[in-house]
Amino acid sequence: MTTLQADDIAHYLVRHQDFFEQHPQLLSQMQLPHPHDGQAISLVERQSLMLRERVKALEGRIAEMVRHGQENDATAEKLICWVRSLLTETDEVALPAKLISELKRIFEVPHAALRLWNPKPALATLDCALAVESDTITFANSMRIPFCGSNVGFEAASWLGPDGVVKSVALLPLRVGASPETFGMLVLGSADADRFHSSMGTAFLERIGELAGAALARLRA
Repeated sequence: MTTLQADDIAHYLVRHQDFFEQHPQLLSQMQLPHPHDGQAISLVERQSLMLRERVKALEGRIAEMVRHGQENDATAEKLICWVRSLLTETDEVALPAKLISELKRIFEVPHAALRLWNPKPALATLDCALAVESDTITFANSMRIPFCGSNVGFEAASWLGPDGVVKSVALLPLRVGASPETFGMLVLGSADADRFHSSMGTAFLERIGELAGAALARLRA
């Protein structure tokens, strides 16, 4: 006499998918444990429960996608507002301060600063024209995307204020188009150690860097 194993039964049901159509009474007779309270339920009830759980999980994923979409829309609107403020500023000397102040206001960034390697003489008295270490320029030239992470003593972090205040930073190299050489750096900072971190997406920060580079390019000597 052949002894059926569980795998044999499973394989049989896979090969004969009309089995329960031929024996519908078994669907109501078969009892399975409830996945949460352990009480016996029919196979049909178990399938309905699994379907409800799948629908609930799918609804959660859809809600998350909608939330991310709304967040992206809000960020895009902020980006447009910021660019508009740059386009309406006709005074070259006032532009660096306008860029920083509007960036902090619109994106709610606690700290932000800017340096230009070789600005026009008219900007010589501004903070953005202060001298920068050669290592910082070399580091900026090596960057292809913004750096986000802990403040580990970057010179750029010192542009933001007293040591110890800023715990996380985003460093954005400034270029003209696809040029490999930078002409400045924009740095954002926060006292929140998790505001800027290595695993965060940088797409919008890249756009900010590109737009800042385009707006400030005319300030080069």
